[in-house]
Amino acid sequence: MGFILDGLDTESYDREYSDLELLKRVAAYFKPYRARIFVVAIVLALNAVAGSGVPIAISRAVDAVSADPSVQRMLFSAGIMLLLGSLSWVSNFIQQMISARVIGNVVFKLREDALDATIHHDISFYEKHPSGKIVSRVTSDTQDFSDVVSLVINLISQMLTIGIIIIWLLSINTGLTVILLAMTPFAVAIALSFRTVARRVTQNARRVTAKINAQIQESISGIVVAKSFRKEKAIYNIFERNNRQAYQVGLRRGLTLNTIFPMMSTASGLGLALLVYQGGLRVAAGAITPGNWYLFMQAVGYFWFPMMGIASFWSQFQDGLSAAERVFSLIDALPDVQQTGDLALAQVKGEIRFERLRFSYVPEEIVLPDFTLTIAPGETVAFVGHTGAGKTSLANLIARFYEYQSGSLRVDGYDIRTLDLAAYRRHIGLVPQEPYLFSGSVADNIRYSAPEASDAQVAAAAMHISGGEWLEVLASGLLTDCGERGSNLSMGQRQLVALARVLLKNPRILILDEATASVDPFTETQIQDGLRAIMQGRTSVVIAHRLWTVQNADRIIVLDHGEIIAQGTHTALMEQAGHYAALYNTYFRHQSIDYIEQREH
Repeated sequence: MGFILDGLDTESYDREYSDLELLKRVAAYFKPYRARIFVVAIVLALNAVAGSGVPIAISRAVDAVSADPSVQRMLFSAGIMLLLGSLSWVSNFIQQMISARVIGNVVFKLREDALDATIHHDISFYEKHPSGKIVSRVTSDTQDFSDVVSLVINLISQMLTIGIIIIWLLSINTGLTVILLAMTPFAVAIALSFRTVARRVTQNARRVTAKINAQIQESISGIVVAKSFRKEKAIYNIFERNNRQAYQVGLRRGLTLNTIFPMMSTASGLGLALLVYQGGLRVAAGAITPGNWYLFMQAVGYFWFPMMGIASFWSQFQDGLSAAERVFSLIDALPDVQQTGDLALAQVKGEIRFERLRFSYVPEEIVLPDFTLTIAPGETVAFVGHTGAGKTSLANLIARFYEYQSGSLRVDGYDIRTLDLAAYRRHIGLVPQEPYLFSGSVADNIRYSAPEASDAQVAAAAMHISGGEWLEVLASGLLTDCGERGSNLSMGQRQLVALARVLLKNPRILILDEATASVDPFTETQIQDGLRAIMQGRTSVVIAHRLWTVQNADRIIVLDHGEIIAQGTHTALMEQAGHYAALYNTYFRHQSIDYIEQREH
């Protein structure tokens, strides 16, 4: 049992909703389609009339033909059967066609809402939760939800059929009808008894599916690293373990849900035997006709099959509710970053001010205990320090990717919490340490920052980086296909594309996490030219790894465990012979020779 459920805990943002809450939430998605649903209700009623009319017509035909076995009587009965069958087919076709459109539209909207909520979550959300599990909720769970809606519609049709047949049977013989109805509590009790366990095993099945999706996605994304370390077998072993767990969970789910059918079949068999005996006695006594007795026998099938459907429906209905619960949990997950206002700044000068700011990713590990710093508009500030000093955290806070716990962070004098984030981030250009490129051409990736930009503007931004020399080595220039995640380009070329992308956006605040990847001297020079172009006239916050940036920064901030221990220009800090000088001699000094050679060329 421990192995089966290992690693299938709920996510931190999961919620528990009552069935009523879920049904109300689902009903809201169907509200815009009330007119179509009304048409579906009408054709469902027609389908139920046609479906229940068949056994009733057969029972009447049996008695009629017994009394008058003429060809005309048989042809008339056959015509009635054909008419009812045609009505059933037409109404069912209309119902399926309209239902498919309505359900498709609802799932479309549900997926839109789920993805919209997902892409607006904070960066911390994606660090806590594997992307594969999130994808599973947006795709698989919404599809399973649509399947259960179709089941609901079919169940309604079956229930209408039962209702019509029961009313007709009451007019024939109340005693036999009561015997038939007396079976209902047993069927309902069996179905309800599976309610809780069905929800639990279904949830576990979904979690293990999400777990496998996450592991496969992670393995494929990191396949280059895995192959370089010959870890294919390790990946397979992890998948095999997860797949075996999925098998165990699926087996438990199948056994649990399928147990209900033998129980229902046993109960229906007992009910049928009772009706055969009681009906036979009434036919012998002349209380009912053979045709009506046949109708009661048929009614057992018409009655118990939907009852079995209801019983199995509970498990499938819980399946759908579980899917809806997981999707709504994703939609309702509260972001860590909370804005108190929606002020949209038309223009940004670029002043950034930290005032006694306290920040931590987790409560027990404080990254910035009491940080105060003012960055002037147009100033280039380079943050340096050992790993864990707080450099990246400061950049993430300026971009408003994380929520700080106390103190304040102001941009142009405005509390960053009062700003409209979408409008604010339009003034920010971010170049991460490992630039991410999407599938498509180099031009497509540059235009990503400004979709409305023309081809001429894209070309101008690219040419502004090192005079466009970097484009000459690309097979098709701006039309060169980048490949998945930029795999067709070198790391240096990806950085140049990322710089051109930011330049096209023309932000007032630049956040640059310089890559540490080794590039050839010529590309390094091109990157330096690109940095010079995009940093000119902008407030630039740089997590410095390159010697050029450190030496040309207006101010260098030396961090240690989230605190400023020194600041100033490169020359002034070197003269102090303190922490920065030691850091420079151990980290930056080896770049000096290459840097000087590049400058000479």
